[in-house]
Parts: sequence; structure tokens; C-alpha cells
Amino acid sequence: MRALTKYITIAFVLIASVVIGQQTPAPAQTEVYTIVGATAHIGNGTVIDNAILIIENGKITVCADAATTKIGQRGTVINAQGKHVYPGFIATNTTLGLVEVGAVRPSNDDDEIGNMIPHVRSLIAYNAESKVVESMRPNGVLMAQIRPLGGRISGTSSVVQLDAWNWEDAAVKADDGIYVNWPSSMTRGRWWLGEDPGFKANKNYPKDIDELKTFMNNAKAYAKGTSDVNLPFEAMKGVFDGSQRLFISANDERQIRDVIAFKNEMNIEHVILVGGYQSYKVAAELKANNISVVLQRVQDLPAMDDHDYDLPYKLPKLLTDAGVLVTLGYDGEYWQVRNLPFYAGQVTQFGMSDADALQLITENAAKILGVETTAGTLEVGKDATLFISEGNALDMRGNQVSRAFIQGRDISLETHQTRLWKRYAKKVEIKK
Repeated sequence: MRALTKYITIAFVLIASVVIGQQTPAPAQTEVYTIVGATAHIGNGTVIDNAILIIENGKITVCADAATTKIGQRGTVINAQGKHVYPGFIATNTTLGLVEVGAVRPSNDDDEIGNMIPHVRSLIAYNAESKVVESMRPNGVLMAQIRPLGGRISGTSSVVQLDAWNWEDAAVKADDGIYVNWPSSMTRGRWWLGEDPGFKANKNYPKDIDELKTFMNNAKAYAKGTSDVNLPFEAMKGVFDGSQRLFISANDERQIRDVIAFKNEMNIEHVILVGGYQSYKVAAELKANNISVVLQRVQDLPAMDDHDYDLPYKLPKLLTDAGVLVTLGYDGEYWQVRNLPFYAGQVTQFGMSDADALQLITENAAKILGVETTAGTLEVGKDATLFISEGNALDMRGNQVSRAFIQGRDISLETHQTRLWKRYAKKVEIKK
């Protein structure tokens, strides 16, 4: 009994260590804010050099050129002269809030047992008090799509805002899509068993696709009406009626062409390609079939020895030039999400303008996730999810966020990292 009490005490201490110091979510907006003098980066390619923005009841009610508008300042005035205001950055294809410490299994809730599990909802596992989540806000990442991993059909993703009490408060768009891991067309030998470690064709590739098609056809038949309840099939209904996206992870050219054929065969309205490493080879087909692309992080090495060294860097430009709707994402990561604005900054060195690169992680991301009516740009009527930066937010040197709002709420930018910085900065000062 004494040992049990000891372990219970340890458990409470561990839980408290996570919660204590966590910033309390900001209360609902009660006063009007007017931001004046900033350079407003709208997120759709437009830039206003001297802007006035008014935030009221959680919404943007004014966004105009201060030199030409006759609208006066109201409420609390924020002088942002010489600064920049941006729509909140939107991260896609992440496990934010589902993993706290990768090496500690009890803190990981991003993967469930099973192969075809579309009914597994990532949203209800989302930890709004995660210290990883709070560390996103000081870089301007204010919204994210969280997704499960594993299996052929991993489960259901959701879009959340990153200042909330719990998953119910965090939800911006619940169950926005289903994530599918497309079968691999290639396989590698198991070197530890003496096999050739090189790539070779996956003999089971056609069989794996047939299994996925069988499941989808059964789910489509179920959606037409049945008296029996089947949770996996029930979760797929939105894919067939167009209310949900189908996010399919695939990278090589053969896979991507098969995904295009699959979309047409299944008559699915919204298919989003995730990864898309060789998507530039079939960009015209992707555009013709209205398939958007969520790329993996661009700060990466080429996958093959004979690929251009800068292929990951210039891929967003290649696809955008072909007319494909593109956003920058991850490979189910969580810590790296804080670097999202700097990934966008990276592509500006490979042909994209700052405005176009910004659009990748604002308006484009919102359109791909289906939240463009409320997020993604600084436009009248949309949620006031935005931030003020001292300089260019796509540059590490300029990304110094001084104020941030989520749905009009003036949120804290304090994190576990900033608290440690202040603590040890004082220690250094004492020594001096």
C-alpha cells in the first residue's frame, strides 16, 4: 500500500510539472483594438504599407490603407509603426498536441492499433496544455491541422487554434479529413537478414491497392444506407459527400499517378496529396484533377543521388508555376512545426517572392483545409487570428513577435523556453 501511495504521488508530481507554468488561455475579446502604422501582409499576395486594422468581437472589421481611409481609430490603439502584421500561420500534417516527449511512450498518442481505422479521431487526444504547442505561438504559428499516424487509413484529422483550455475549445474545424498512407510501390531489402539493401519493386503493391479499394467501395456502399452500424464506414461518409477531405500520403511518380486514377475511380471530390516529392513530374495532371499538395518540409536533402541538390527547396515554386495549390507541411512532426515561417523563407531564395511564399502558409493552407472563409488572410469578416512582428516574419532575424491575437483574444507569448531564458538570464546578470 505504501508503494502504491508512492507511485500515485509521483504521478501527481509529473502531471503538475506539465501543467504548472502553462499559460492560461486568453479570455474572449471585450474591447476593440486598432492597429495602426504597420505594414500589413494580407496573405493573398497584397501588401499595405501603412495599414489600419480594427479588431472587434473576434473579427477583423477594418483592414485598409491608413493614408486613404476615413475610418477613425477606436478602442485600444496599438502603434505598430515600422512593424509588420501577418495573418496567423497555419501548419498542416502535424502531430502537435498528440506527442509531448517522443522518447516517452506514455506521452505519445498519435498512433492506434489497426490498419483501416478512419474512425480514430485525433482531436479527442489533443493536449491543449502541451508545452510543445505553446512554443509555436512566438513564431506566429497560431493554427494547425493535427493528424494521426500508422495503418493504411490512419484516422481523422482536425484543425485547431493554439490557445485553448481543452480540445473542445481548440477545435476550429473538427474532423476535417481522413488520412491515408498510399501503398509503397518500392521496397528495400532487409540488410540485417543479408538481403540487398537497394530499392526494388514491391510485389505486393497491386494487392495493397486492391485492399484499399475494396474497403473504399464497401464504405461507399454503406454510405448509401444500411441498418447496421459500422464505425469505420460511418467515419468515411464525409469523404463521399464532399464534406471531408481525403489526404493521401504518396511521394513517387507511380504512386501519384495511381492516386489520381484512384480519385477518379472513386469519384471523390476533395483529394489532397501529402508529401508529393515527385509531384512536379505530374503537376499538369494534378492541376487538371484539382488535387492540391501538402509538401513535406523543404529543408531536406534530395531523396536520390541523381536528384537536383535543391529539389526540395524549389518544389513549391515548380508546383505553383504549374497552377497547383500548394502549402508547406511536415511528415507528421511536432517540434519542427515552429520552423514553418522559416521554411517559407527558404523558398524565397529559389524563385518565389516573399508574398507568394507567405501565401503558402496562410491563404493556401486555409483553402486546402477548408477554413478559408474564417482564416488565412487579413480580410474584413474573418477571424482576427494575426500577429505583429518587429520585422520580416519569414526571416529568423526579423521574426520577433511582439503581439498576437487568436479570434480577437490577446494571447500570451510566454512559453517554457521563454521562462527558462528569463530565469538563466538573471543568473548570468548576478554573476556579472
